[in-house]
Amino acid sequence: MYVKIINQLNRLITVFVYVTYPIVLLTLIYTRDERLLRALLTPSISFVLVSIFRRYINAPRPYEVSSTVPIIKKDTKGKSFPSRHVFSAFVVATTVYFIYSPLGILLMFIGCILAVLRVLGGVHFPRDVIAGAIIGILSGILGFYF
Repeated sequence: MYVKIINQLNRLITVFVYVTYPIVLLTLIYTRDERLLRALLTPSISFVLVSIFRRYINAPRPYEVSSTVPIIKKDTKGKSFPSRHVFSAFVVATTVYFIYSPLGILLMFIGCILAVLRVLGGVHFPRDVIAGAIIGILSGILGFYF
């Protein structure tokens, strides 16, 4: 039963973050908010940079190191560090925080749950999700202040 719960929560949180972000962007377009460009570029550029970094580091996943089968269905080899799911949740959460802080805080809380799920699900080590969260927060802050 917990396998199903972990998979469903993982999927639900991922979809929630990826649906919330475009809605925030559309709201910024509709209101002609000057923060639109930063809100668009910060996660986009950061995502590309983290993807390149992951490919370069190419850290193995937990199921590659041990003989365990991940609870979250995944067969990717390497590219475990940092967690891109958690990074994405946190860079979006931080970006949204600068636009509407209550929603940003909610997304950060949800990002923490996602981080735990990704470790329990056997697709990331704790260091992967911690690094993903830190890099996501720092990217969001840097994107809005520079």
